[in-house]
Amino acid sequence: MDRTPLHTVAVVGLGTMGTGIAEVLARAGREVIGIDISEVAAAQAVGALEASTARAVRRERLTEQERQGALSRFRTFTDLQAAAEADLVIEVVPESYEIKSQVLRGLDTIVRPETILATGTNALSVTRLAADSANPERVVGLHFFNPAPAMKLVEVVSSVLTAPQTVEAVTSLALDLGKEPVSVGDRPGFVADGLLFGYLNQAAAMYEARYASREDIDAAMKLGCGLPMGPLALLDLIGVDTARTVLDAMYADSRDRLHAPAPILKQLAEAGLTGRKAGRGFYTYAEPGSDEVVPDALTPVTASEAARGRDVRSVGVAGSGTMASGIAEVFAKAGYEVVLAARSQEKADAAKSRIGKSLSRSVAKGRMPQEKADATLALITPADTLDAFAEVDLAVEAVAEDLEVKQQLFQTLDKVCKPGAVLATTTSSLPVVACARATSRPQDVIGMHFFNPAPAMKLVEVVRTVLTGDDVHATVREVCTRIRKHPVDCGDRAGFIVNALLFPYLNNAIKMVEEHYASLDDIDTAMKLGGGYPMGPFELLDVVGLDVSLAIEKVLHREFRDPGLAPAPLLEHLVAAGCLGRKTGRGFREYARR
Repeated sequence: MDRTPLHTVAVVGLGTMGTGIAEVLARAGREVIGIDISEVAAAQAVGALEASTARAVRRERLTEQERQGALSRFRTFTDLQAAAEADLVIEVVPESYEIKSQVLRGLDTIVRPETILATGTNALSVTRLAADSANPERVVGLHFFNPAPAMKLVEVVSSVLTAPQTVEAVTSLALDLGKEPVSVGDRPGFVADGLLFGYLNQAAAMYEARYASREDIDAAMKLGCGLPMGPLALLDLIGVDTARTVLDAMYADSRDRLHAPAPILKQLAEAGLTGRKAGRGFYTYAEPGSDEVVPDALTPVTASEAARGRDVRSVGVAGSGTMASGIAEVFAKAGYEVVLAARSQEKADAAKSRIGKSLSRSVAKGRMPQEKADATLALITPADTLDAFAEVDLAVEAVAEDLEVKQQLFQTLDKVCKPGAVLATTTSSLPVVACARATSRPQDVIGMHFFNPAPAMKLVEVVRTVLTGDDVHATVREVCTRIRKHPVDCGDRAGFIVNALLFPYLNNAIKMVEEHYASLDDIDTAMKLGGGYPMGPFELLDVVGLDVSLAIEKVLHREFRDPGLAPAPLLEHLVAAGCLGRKTGRGFREYARR
């Protein structure tokens, strides 16, 4: 079937997404026909386009002449008949088979035979929608991401019924619009949402279980993973009802418990608390449609918040690796006297030397005066024995992620540290209570999970066990503030907040590749451009290390007994082959050896 250039495009459904797509098209020189059964929605779409393009002019991203041209190319109607002369029609109506099928069948009787019909669904079957059409060869999925003018990704979804020429035409259009098209097969969620919504669902379940506060969950994922928005705030932006619909479709397809919608999503949706658009979801907003979060209740003061912390003036850091030296640097920069203990004086001196080099780089980049660097380094005393911790107020272990090694170390700390000293573990996956039980003072033991590199990463997960004293918890939170870190509270279970949400997402990405659904590059591109992630999942896995990732996946699977958390076989095979990521020169990708 021959295709003419897609010059005139009709957009059916002028909500936030439809209006955003219309703006993208109009700014790229296309004639845009906006259609909505609501005259109010059509008028609001014009107003939104005027406001958005005016902002673009103020920010010098658009000239006034270009703005006027875009506005002149956008016309609105309330009758589907207005699409008669369109080369392409994109429907962005509510996520319902009945509504979308009705629109597509109506278009069948209106548009020319060669006109392409695109559905903007992100959860429903494109194949089923195409089968309901009189001409399924011209039906394709065209999934933009919100906000459409800013987000670069467009997923082009073909069904077994879609003609190759149809896919080629919309792919070319996406490129002309300055977007990054990724071709994917027809399954609920496609690539980006297929990975994203499982993660969002887990975050909702974590909040529903009262494992952590909404603020701490969102802060943990922003500061620990570099995400532009926390998962609960993102659910409010997407719409709680929309998220529930997408997850329902994904679960019906996969039967994976990770996609079974958390009950709180149903409760909020049925109560009309659908997020920003309603003015309330997981958070409360100044008004419907606003992004301004306002207080919604007085938070009761917990016993630990009311408790008075212990005085901390000196810190002991056990370990000589990158994490240990980074943590020692953080404390010294904040003015604490630090004892850095390793298994030998040589290793301890080497760790202090590494800190000196790090401080020198900060001086060279103008981030710190030389006098401050010298004073910071002078606060660090290297030692070859934990006996040097006799007078420290806080002891932080940062040794190998091996429970037996850590327990032995805590037995030693129990003997050498003075009464009242706080004992902290930096474990990222092991039970903190197991370290506490190795001592005679479990009430003094707590988790302080720093993120790598410790000097740069702002997050610390504060992990209290059922035995941790309120004053110890208060002490550590106060110390985190003094070292300019953001503490988030969580309970003593595998993965804490960040890893418990991050690694199932990474595991699901590997499963997508195993199933030949999408390539490494397409998945990484989808998550960076569609989800705003700083790294794609395979880039991140290779940086973290596949052996480390596999170990965390095993811990999560063992803790929660969920079949969906079982490590992907491909990950196990790569680790068995010694392909561990960047550190070995090969993981999911190959790297040049230094």
